[in-house]
Amino acid sequence: MALSDRSQLTRRDVLRLALASPTLVARGFSLATPSLDRASLVASPGLVVAAEGNRADGIELVREWKGRFCHSRVVSHRRDAIRVKEIVLFEVPLALPLSTAIYGEGFQMLSQTGGTLGEPVDYSQYTDAGHYRMPAGEGARAFYGLLLLTPPGDEPRVLAFTSCDRFSGRFEIRGSSLRAVIDAEGLELGPRETWPLEEMMFASEATTTQLLSSVATRLAAHHPPPHTVRARTPPTGWCSWYCFGPTVTAQQVLDNLDAIARSIPALKYIQIDDGYQRAMGDWLDTGAAFGGSVRAVLDQIRRRGFEPAIWIAPFVAEESSALFQQHRDWFIIDRDGQGPLRSDRVTFGGWRRGPWYALDGTHPEVQQHFERLFTTMRQDWACSYFKLDANFWGAMHGGRFHDPRATRIEAYRRGMQAILRGAGDAFVLGGNHPIWPSIGLLHGSRSSNDIKRSWDRIRSTALQNLSRNWQNGRLWWNDPDVVVLTGDLPDREFEFHATAIYASGGLVLSGDDLTSIPLARLAMLRKLLPPTGVAATFDEPSLRVGVVQLPHARMVCLFNWSDAPQSTSFRLPRPADVADHWSGESLGRHDGMMTLEMPPRSARLLACT
Repeated sequence: MALSDRSQLTRRDVLRLALASPTLVARGFSLATPSLDRASLVASPGLVVAAEGNRADGIELVREWKGRFCHSRVVSHRRDAIRVKEIVLFEVPLALPLSTAIYGEGFQMLSQTGGTLGEPVDYSQYTDAGHYRMPAGEGARAFYGLLLLTPPGDEPRVLAFTSCDRFSGRFEIRGSSLRAVIDAEGLELGPRETWPLEEMMFASEATTTQLLSSVATRLAAHHPPPHTVRARTPPTGWCSWYCFGPTVTAQQVLDNLDAIARSIPALKYIQIDDGYQRAMGDWLDTGAAFGGSVRAVLDQIRRRGFEPAIWIAPFVAEESSALFQQHRDWFIIDRDGQGPLRSDRVTFGGWRRGPWYALDGTHPEVQQHFERLFTTMRQDWACSYFKLDANFWGAMHGGRFHDPRATRIEAYRRGMQAILRGAGDAFVLGGNHPIWPSIGLLHGSRSSNDIKRSWDRIRSTALQNLSRNWQNGRLWWNDPDVVVLTGDLPDREFEFHATAIYASGGLVLSGDDLTSIPLARLAMLRKLLPPTGVAATFDEPSLRVGVVQLPHARMVCLFNWSDAPQSTSFRLPRPADVADHWSGESLGRHDGMMTLEMPPRSARLLACT
């Protein structure tokens, strides 16, 4: 392996690094430096790793730094082909305090990490490493796409892969070292062949808001969101899953359609969720338990002046489905080439009617199938909103594809491009999807786990959603999952939940049976409509005080995440009349600092005009 680093590292930079630590760390990697900065990344050697785990000889890693962006490629100088496991762009000591706050994205949308370097915290139990069994460096904690580091009293630093065309990029922390890795999946690099790699960004700015805004801008430049009139504002609607689950019936949908038309017609999209289909994979065949034709129900929705919407998991199929039985050659195959890869052999097998098999997005007939399926649902069924689910399996690791030179990122993206062609002008929402590979392919992105009517889940989904506010309106509209306002929770916990939905700035869909919602909760739901499309900005990782700046008002979102009362203060930049958004109560005119006493597990949404 050879390394070419065509950057602007000066001789003074090199001398400073050498004086900081004249010895190299194990395996000849990076010089020990007092902190993480661009100079240390530039000076760090890279490494190309062959499929067997050893150094790949005769392969050059070229890195070119242009300001904050690193463009890289691998170049073969060999006369024979070689399979490549991964490319290590850099490995440096991470000499930051253990109290350094961290935030890292996951490969799968359900995986996020917060906390500190000393005590990292998984934001949900559905982690990439544990739940989805994704391979990474032994003993390392992996972050996919983005890693944000905020040392105490210092500027935050961000490392991000700002493109995702072919390869998945991750950052790994193991002990006191940090490395950036591009997964080559064991693909064959041919003689004299060159692979362009994904762009990487390193930056440090005064605030995390500025940093993450820069990342979003760059990602959107590489992967512009798909354009459709329906995606100009965040959708509103109703979803059947959170009140009826997989046993939903046609009559339940129609009863809620009546209630919505009568009481809250601003909920535009009426979405039938999982449960209508005969089998996972046979999406055009209605199951007997639904109690009627799903197409007939969708037609009634449209005739009543609302928009038909439907849930679908296009990349997966169960073994008993007609799709799997008739087209086994359409699916990702196992490494030995013996047949379709059963998902539970390499990852999570699926939450219902599994284990699933995953369609191969590189197969031309699969692409035609996707395009036909979504064209039928868009044109014949008049569906104008698709809630996609289980998209992760379209990028499932551990298998082989019809196109032997394709990565799983390419397989997924080709499949999604076929889906978009079929969906036409419909709104396409991604769920259970690989986050970075989905950029540029969705109008909306689920940004949290499923909501439940419990404080633990209200709290955890709010944390997940608000940590992704920087994506809303830039990469796509965030979907904080539905708002649920019925159940036995105290009013303050429902207000916390509703305030978090408002602060996300994204989609607003109801998940309650609206035929029996109490009037006071229906009034709260109405106050979430229409969505602002503006996500709250937070000045600190605690997410206690967020601001939604609207043309007519400054909306201040206050959160007490704890089980104890708290005093919460915020500053008004100019004198303003302050009122509680939910109750309408006036809190008077204020200027400068304002302090409120907040009960445990509570939130306030204040309109400052």
